Parts: sequence; C-alpha cells; structure tokens
Amino acid sequence: MRRRIVSYMDALLVGMVLGLIFVTFVHAAPLHQRGKVQTNGVTIAYEIYGPTDRETVLLVGGTAMQLIDWDPTFCSDLVDHGYRVIVFDNRDIGLSTNFESAGEPDFGAVVKAATTRKPSPLPYTLYDMAADTVGLMDALHIEKAHVAGASMGGIIAQIVATKYPNRTLSLTSMMAPDGKPGLPMVANPARLASVPKSAPHEDRAAYIERRSKTMQALESPANASSDTELRKIVTREVKRFYCPACDDRQGAASLFTTLEDRREQLKNIRVPVLVIHGADDPLVPLEASKDIATIVPGATLSILPSMGHDMPRSLMQTIADAIAENAARAHKR
Repeated sequence: MRRRIVSYMDALLVGMVLGLIFVTFVHAAPLHQRGKVQTNGVTIAYEIYGPTDRETVLLVGGTAMQLIDWDPTFCSDLVDHGYRVIVFDNRDIGLSTNFESAGEPDFGAVVKAATTRKPSPLPYTLYDMAADTVGLMDALHIEKAHVAGASMGGIIAQIVATKYPNRTLSLTSMMAPDGKPGLPMVANPARLASVPKSAPHEDRAAYIERRSKTMQALESPANASSDTELRKIVTREVKRFYCPACDDRQGAASLFTTLEDRREQLKNIRVPVLVIHGADDPLVPLEASKDIATIVPGATLSILPSMGHDMPRSLMQTIADAIAENAARAHKR
C-alpha cells in the first residue's frame, strides 16, 4: 500500500486544531435529562433533549469539543423533526474521564507509528471512543441510533457505522476525512498561519486567545464571528473544564486515525449516509468528503457554501434538516 508522506509540522498543526469547530450560542432548548454512565472503563457525561419514546440522534463531538458546544438551538431543531438528541463529552474532555496521568502526546511518535502501521503510542484511539459511544447507547438502553459526528467526531461516527453496523440506523459524516492517501493534511495552511503558538498550560489567558484565534481561522470569512463572541464561547468552556493536554491527546488520537486508510471498511456501510462539508473548510480537504460520498453505496453529498470547518449559526437549520432527511431514509430501505 502506498504510504503517505507527512511533514512533522503539518502533523502538529492538524493535531492541535483538528475538531475545534463549533461557534456556540446559548438558547432555550428542551433539555430532559443529564447524567453520567460507566462504560468501557471510563465515565461518560451526557445530556438528552426530547422525549424518550423517539428514535435517537447521537451527536459525536470533535477534538476538544465539550457537550456544551453543541448549540441547543441545533438540538431543538432535531427534536422538532421528531427525534431524541443525545450529546456527550468524549473521554478526556469535559466531565468525562480524563487521562491527565498520560501527559503530553508525542506527535512525532504518533506520525511514525501511523505511517509505519504500528500500534498507537497513545492511551486511547478513536476506536476506543467509538466503543465509548456504543457503550453509552448500552447504558441508556438504546438498541440503535442515527449517528452524526463532526470532524474527529465524524471519524468516530464512521467507525461506529463500520464496526457496529447492527447499532447504526444512519450515518452523517461532517467535515471528516477517510484516510485516503495523497490528500493534503491541511487544506489551506495559509488560513491557519495566524494561530498563535501554544503557551504554558497554566496561562489560561493565552489559551483563550489561541483557541479563539483557531476558531476564527477555521470559520468561513463569509460567516465570521466577532472576537468578543469567540472569547465568550471559549471562556465558558474553560470555566467548565480546562485541560490543554487533554485537547492535545484527543488531537493526536484524531491524527493517528486520520492517517489510516479506512476506505475499504466504509465501502461496506449499508445504512443511509449523508456527507456534509463546508466549501471554505481550511482544515480537512473537501476531496475527502467527496471520496466518502463516492465509495459508500447510496451516499448523499452536501457541500455548503460559506461554511468552513465549523457549523455557522446561519446554517444550523439547514444541517438539522439534512440530518433528519437522511435519518428518515433508514425506514425506506
């Protein structure tokens, strides 16, 4: 198999920013339940929107994304379509189990292991996170779900659909790669050049500045948020949970699986698949989503103008509608 050539700097950049995607605005929403479950050796924190007597849409977040980063209005839109919606903190973020004792990841070692097809040097992989996702379903007595994920969460959702097909009603993969060799690690490096370098972890002000600038760089210029809005979002995240090393470990895990060619597994998916990608995404190449839509039987591709590696407020209703439409296809087969 042809091996992908990856520069260390590209790998480090991807690991640091992969999945920092959502611009969150707080609105009223029908939150019905929150809690924690024990599964797969970890604790997973979750929140549920909508009544229990409905099919579930499980939203899987990206790197460093806490469950509070899913806009409640977006969740409400899906509830209005007749679904129950579950959001959760992946392992190593938010109120779920963190792996503080694992320390900082070695991105060079991650790239070397991935490109030589050696085991991951990290304390967990996205396959573990996919198992967490299914374990959450088990704990909540959900037999099957519509699984939708963004960025790293999109890869996790892909893994759920390929490794646990009997638990998956439909798949929505948003701005996520499939490991196709030959694609650039970063779609538009120039757009990310303005992201400040990492600061010492104890410097929270520098972290807020860097994360805000990262989110700004990932947005489409046509749907840019103000500095004030982004700082408010990041400050809210930091108040709930602060662990830069956790962000880095998730980024490294995402990078490891990004470098894995998973196309053969994706070809075997038989549930309805929707692939969403922003036309202005500066991080994950649009060609990655185009490839997924080509190789997965019956997949639908939606390329959204004025969308970067984020979910802008102006497009949330459009995305919710598309997820619901894809979910409805599960009962037409």
